[in-house]
Amino acid sequence: MSITSLNFVIFALVSMLAYNLLPVTALRRYAFLAINLAFFSTFSMGTLAAFIPMTAFLAAGYLGICVMQSRWGQKYFWQCMALAIASFFWLKKYTFVPDALLIGGPYMTIGLSYIFFRVMQMLIDAGEKDLPERVKPVDYLNFVLNFTTLISGPIQRYQDFAQSQDENRHRRMTLMQMGIAVERIVVGAFKVLVMATIMAGIQQLGMDALLPDAALPERAAAGMVLVTAYTIYLYFNFSGYTDIVIGIARFFGLVLPENFNRPFSATNFMDFWARWHMTLSNWLKFYVYNPLLKNLLGRYPSQQIEPYLGVFAFFFTFFLIGLWHGQTAVFALYGFFLGLGVSGNKLYQIAMIKKLGRKGYKALAANYWYQSLSRGMTFTWFTLSLICFWADWDQITDYGDRLGWDASALLAVMLLILSSLVLAILEAGREQALKLSFRDTSILLHRYTRTAWVTAMTVISVATITLMSGPAPDIVYKNF
Repeated sequence: MSITSLNFVIFALVSMLAYNLLPVTALRRYAFLAINLAFFSTFSMGTLAAFIPMTAFLAAGYLGICVMQSRWGQKYFWQCMALAIASFFWLKKYTFVPDALLIGGPYMTIGLSYIFFRVMQMLIDAGEKDLPERVKPVDYLNFVLNFTTLISGPIQRYQDFAQSQDENRHRRMTLMQMGIAVERIVVGAFKVLVMATIMAGIQQLGMDALLPDAALPERAAAGMVLVTAYTIYLYFNFSGYTDIVIGIARFFGLVLPENFNRPFSATNFMDFWARWHMTLSNWLKFYVYNPLLKNLLGRYPSQQIEPYLGVFAFFFTFFLIGLWHGQTAVFALYGFFLGLGVSGNKLYQIAMIKKLGRKGYKALAANYWYQSLSRGMTFTWFTLSLICFWADWDQITDYGDRLGWDASALLAVMLLILSSLVLAILEAGREQALKLSFRDTSILLHRYTRTAWVTAMTVISVATITLMSGPAPDIVYKNF
């Protein structure tokens, strides 16, 4: 079931209504489980056998958590971790897994990448005795199969999920909370149905205009439209989805973590990943980067090499982000570019602090022109790296042949200059707009302004759905 489909809207509305009509008791947990299983079942491939691999993975994960919470937990910690990781690679059919070992025939893997993160988090925290109590099967299934986060996150820790469910047993939503939730859903729907659709169309125009026999400026311009439109499309598509599910989750008493925080305002690549897909980068920072760095510092206790150990840990962590996104070698290249961007950023900071001192580097980083250029460089690096995210080897080769080396170089320069300029203008415009106030309240944030915006977005979204000849773009991250 696509989250942009009418079927999902009906499913969500009926589920929210039925759930909120129930008494505020523990019964809600079982009702939520029924809703999650009903949503999960919509991904059937026509046979119950398609669910067997995923069901086995879920069962093995729960068994592993039970082992971790028992007195044998420490003894079998690494075995449980290795089994979970190997099972994930196997079910996702990574290219390094021999074909002879793979399962024949189609089977359901929707949401497996996000389920994997949840299971791994619970295994690690159970092994560290950080889970609050014995995990009951109903709570485990509600967490890993939560229909609001099943397809594409956000990635939430079990502790936060369990706390939301416990608090939900004793309260009902107020009208104000409902209004905020509906506003979030409408904003998300506008991003996905309208803005993402427009950007998908612009990307297609860039693709059609990229002709190998065109003049150099025309090839560079078409290529820039092609790659830039996808970056903006992905932002509206994924952040819009996140807005929708955060709003829906509120009706079930669940507080999902934020996943985006104005990422294109970031002035360096490290800051960008603290704003883009935040739950993914935070998860890997907490469960990969921090333990890896701690282990390296324990093995090599030297103040001189300590900063460079952090550089290596950053590269390794973000290389894993690329690998997690897909099974082929092109995603390894994507991970290499992400790792290079973050570790290179860290190396640059180390070098500048040595040269200018912390105060000097801080003053440089606060300079308006420096920030504008840094913002453009961050956007440019991410946009060019993202080609490995949405194009396979054949497409990359095709676009490269159409562009040529001369247009590719010009594209990068044009993208840097224009993104620096446009993002600086947008930042300045936002800052000035927020200063407009009425009775000590920002006009943009006033409830009447927000109501007008939500109403307009609702009308535009409905009109777009009505007029579109085809379905709205599906959620990109559903494929992972």
